Amino acid sequence: MQSYKELSKEELLQKKIQLEEEYKKVMSENISLDMSRGKPGADQLDISMEMMDVLKSTDNLVCEQGVDCRNYGILDGIKEAKKLLADMSEVPVDNMIIFGNSSLNIMFDTVSRSVTHGVMGSKPWCKLDKVKFLCPVPGYDRHFSISEYFGIEMVNVPMTVTGPDMDMVEKLVKEDDSIKGIWCVPKYSNPQGITYSDETVRRFARLQPAAKDFRIYWDNAYGVHHLYEDDQDYLIEILEECKKAGNPDMVYKFCSTSKISFPGSGLAAIATSEPNLEEIRKHMTIQTIGHDKLNQLRHVLFYKDFDGMIDHMKKHAEILRPKFEMVLTILERELGGTGLGEWISPKGGYFISFDSMEGCAKEIIKKCKEAGVVMTPAGATYPYGKDPHDSNIRIAPTFPNLSELKKATELFALCVKLVGVNQLLENK
Repeated sequence: MQSYKELSKEELLQKKIQLEEEYKKVMSENISLDMSRGKPGADQLDISMEMMDVLKSTDNLVCEQGVDCRNYGILDGIKEAKKLLADMSEVPVDNMIIFGNSSLNIMFDTVSRSVTHGVMGSKPWCKLDKVKFLCPVPGYDRHFSISEYFGIEMVNVPMTVTGPDMDMVEKLVKEDDSIKGIWCVPKYSNPQGITYSDETVRRFARLQPAAKDFRIYWDNAYGVHHLYEDDQDYLIEILEECKKAGNPDMVYKFCSTSKISFPGSGLAAIATSEPNLEEIRKHMTIQTIGHDKLNQLRHVLFYKDFDGMIDHMKKHAEILRPKFEMVLTILERELGGTGLGEWISPKGGYFISFDSMEGCAKEIIKKCKEAGVVMTPAGATYPYGKDPHDSNIRIAPTFPNLSELKKATELFALCVKLVGVNQLLENK
């Protein structure tokens, strides 16, 4: 397809008339679809429904430690649930604490605890003049919301094809002791679907931060979310690398089954060093008597072991793969070679990252909304909602069915072309 940037003003005007007619036609179809978040579709939720049947009123609900799961007890998770999520996270069982249903909740609590009480004896962040976090961009909007909520200053770090710009990360953390953390989605990143290279992970493990209370917030949300059985990204394990590098306490690793079982009723966990775990447990004794052990038991009985979870994830992939492939096929067919945008084809995760021409993303999202498709707001993948290039758009293909997704993606491509033509005409 010819690049729109090579078209004459007259050719662009002809395109504009044609595209506006197509847009009017789509507007008359009264489409109504919300693609603003990466939610599992109903068909994905259906494959976990048998989990509702694994516990019966006549069952013996005593876990391996001999505790009745209906009652109080076991602050940091039953042993069999720890093993399941430890295997999923590729860490030793002893490095794991099981919480409730949300890893985001654990991240919020971890930051909150650092703000009010400090990290392993360091001064509480609330008593410091300034606290900063590094934020690989584009990135996960809810990470940025946590930082903003606590008044933490966010510093953008560009993403590369191998992960965050590590030259910049190394320099900043070494020179500035007000930098206390970095947000990371290391495998099938949100939104680009990039997996950090071995060298990137090892450079993280070898960081020499000026702040003794600096921590890597390693949100491994998509660790087992592959689209292809025979073509998967591989991520080396960060806790082990930090231990080898002499920085065993530097990382908090988060995980959950939110998009594996049920988003509102899954299991979430943190894995980290024993000194970090000891501090976390100390605060947990004030915060809770313990999390939902029946739900922990339910997950263990349903999956049985990590092999069972892998088999379950293959069912998810069978549902998601056609959706991702459809979006990528339409983008290539409608926008390939036009010069109006670029995108990454991920091997896993929940999103497709699209970069429009600079200055177009907000208008594209607006056009989509006017025609009935709500997408993630432009700028959401950057701290404070401010994309300096106004170009990144997060496409979430998971929730709609294939028919809805086809309409939505074709509309999106149409809006990209319409907004792109208008900008090119303005610049002529």
